[in-house]
Amino acid sequence: MFRISMRRPAQALAVSFLALTLGSASLSAAEPDDVVARVGDAEVTEADLAFAAQDLGPQLQRFPPAQWRELLLDAVVDMELMAQAARKDGLDQDPDFKRQVEFLELQALRNAYLSQKIGGEISDEEIQAAYDKEFADFVGDEEINARHILVKEKAEAEALIEELDGGADFAELAKEKSTGPSGPNGGDLGYFTQGQMVKPFEDAVFALEPGSYTKEPVETQFGWHVIKLEDKRRQEKPALETVTDQLRQQLFRERYEAKMAELKDAVEIEILDEKLAKADDEGKASEETEKAE
Repeated sequence: MFRISMRRPAQALAVSFLALTLGSASLSAAEPDDVVARVGDAEVTEADLAFAAQDLGPQLQRFPPAQWRELLLDAVVDMELMAQAARKDGLDQDPDFKRQVEFLELQALRNAYLSQKIGGEISDEEIQAAYDKEFADFVGDEEINARHILVKEKAEAEALIEELDGGADFAELAKEKSTGPSGPNGGDLGYFTQGQMVKPFEDAVFALEPGSYTKEPVETQFGWHVIKLEDKRRQEKPALETVTDQLRQQLFRERYEAKMAELKDAVEIEILDEKLAKADDEGKASEETEKAE
């Protein structure tokens, strides 16, 4: 009896991927070798569905999660039927097909090595150490919290400033008079850094001290503003959990580059095509120049 063999190094990873990808779609079995269908003498396993999920992930997003397992099974059954027909016609003995299989195996082994030996060995302790090093001397950008009242005419803004000088509450005036989207919220713009507002507005607000407001209306393309600075502070360094993926990718790149350098030093690589050999030499020379700089 012909049986699909799924005993590969990435087997457990693939099944975990399926569990995550399928989200709310319930799994009928948790083990990679559990059989979900038979196609003639061939068995379709949970691991087959997992590998199909990796391959068809983007297409699955177009359908409700409740349909994903059914769609994956249909896809695998179709592949199995086609594969059986191809073997029957001797296509598995075609030289081009064999070369393609060799390349796919090469690619799969590369991916398994990256996943298990480079990415898979990055520990939480290493990520913590990278975080401590990256943000040891962190000084956050200055950010401010401000309110504003936006009106169409300069005279309106000047009248508002007179009211503020007379003791009117800025937030209440904003709710009553501002035409901007922040008006209902008392003109509150939240915290922002330099470069996030149009220049006339930014120049005016960053020149203020907390608790003060502009004594002259500020014109932008949106109209006339009266601006109040509520607070100034320095941005705090990001929490570890918000940069974990970034740090993991950084460590992955470093490990990848170190491992590739080690592997290239251990094996003689001879490029026989003259043009490719020349391009490779030029690339190495460029890399050495960048390192020297």
